[in-house]
Amino acid sequence: MKLGILTAPFADTDLLDVADWAAGSGFSALEVACWPAAGGETRRYAGTSHINVDGLSTGEAGEIVSALTGKDISISGLGYYPNPLHADAGHREQVIGHLKKVISAASLLGVPVVNSFMGGDRTLNVEENWARAKDIFAPVVAHARDAGVTLAFENCPMLFSHDEWPGGHNIAYSPKIWRRIFDTWNEGVGMNYDPSHLVWQMIDQPRFIREFGPKMVHVHAKDVMIDRDGLYENGIMSVGIGWQVPRMPGLGDIDWARFFSGLYRAGYDGPVIIEHEDRDFEGSDDKLKRGFVLARDVLNPYVK
Repeated sequence: MKLGILTAPFADTDLLDVADWAAGSGFSALEVACWPAAGGETRRYAGTSHINVDGLSTGEAGEIVSALTGKDISISGLGYYPNPLHADAGHREQVIGHLKKVISAASLLGVPVVNSFMGGDRTLNVEENWARAKDIFAPVVAHARDAGVTLAFENCPMLFSHDEWPGGHNIAYSPKIWRRIFDTWNEGVGMNYDPSHLVWQMIDQPRFIREFGPKMVHVHAKDVMIDRDGLYENGIMSVGIGWQVPRMPGLGDIDWARFFSGLYRAGYDGPVIIEHEDRDFEGSDDKLKRGFVLARDVLNPYVK
């Protein structure tokens, strides 16, 4: 295993400077955020472009890899998390076009994984979204296979705010949909597993790891705290809004010893990438880094 960080929070810092800090802080891998360099997406923890994949050349890719290797840093995956099942067809076309560019860039960089979302239209039910997903992703998965890259979907419902309620912006959150993903495509797709999203959904985490562990190609380390007062006030019909609180690993409700035990038993030996979405460690570069270092110290004993 390698412990690393997702670069998205360092939106205004050059990739090599992020790598310098990461290497000096005991990390050995980066998931590199690859949103369009021209910008466009403004939600929290999105929009960072640490590698401009638009027109990336073989030579440029080689220079990036060489520079990171010289710092003892590897790239665990490229990360781009849009909504490919967005209600607007023009938006879907735009983000899918960029996703294909990210996949092509991963191939040039020798990076085996591209992390993304399946997406979802919150005005449609899950079955309607799934019917759309099968058509939309068939050519994307084929492109990934041709490029020798695994397209890894994250298991996040994308349901944090009222503009995402009631259906969320990503349907790949439940075992039912994950079985369909692997039954439909099998090769060329994998799971980017984030344990925090199972806690508030009351999905059995050890059972989930036992079933889908062999399909996990990338893992996010993010904790979550259930705010019991918020749950009391809002009830479960709010679907997490007002009571699921993203935290740095060690500050929430996840049992990390049990989590890693499940991963090892499932045979997972890939990257574990800390995803920073904790508001208590935002507002300055020092606070951001402090959050990552705290998480490092919690997780390091399990990453061997």
